[in-house]
Amino acid sequence: MPNVALYEPKIPGNTGNIIRLCANAGADLFLLGRLGFDLDDRRLRRAGLDYHELASVHHIENADDFIEAHLGRLVALSTRARRSLFERRARPEDILLLGPETRGLPFALLEKLPEEQVVYIPMRPTSRSLNLSNAAAIALYETWRQLEFNGAAERSEELGHARERAQDDSR
Repeated sequence: MPNVALYEPKIPGNTGNIIRLCANAGADLFLLGRLGFDLDDRRLRRAGLDYHELASVHHIENADDFIEAHLGRLVALSTRARRSLFERRARPEDILLLGPETRGLPFALLEKLPEEQVVYIPMRPTSRSLNLSNAAAIALYETWRQLEFNGAAERSEELGHARERAQDDSR
């Protein structure tokens, strides 16, 4: 399953939404570098609802080490890219890398990747950027779609069982 990595995310609500996205798609979420919030932030929890226990979230403080170790797997999303996400052939080992809401991925990081690993999401010419959680959802589901939603049935069953357990626990 492809995974998602957020480089220095700033807004807890966006990260909470992406936690929920990753739980539903079966993707791991890697939070890289310095976060703009505490992992116990109530806004992060509220946005992720009850999906925190269903998601696999990893905080990697040294973003550079993670990036160097996964260079061949990274697919960076950037408005500066020349190639659309929809032109790229997805691979199960992809890690979709998105930058912070306020500035996107640093140019120095983008330069480390081959051009075919840096993609954009098409938008109208007058648009500046998408919300981070929306961009993550588009990218993850397009990647998963290309992989024929491999694992979807099993994951749906897991979520159903987890919801049943959560309901039983609340009684």
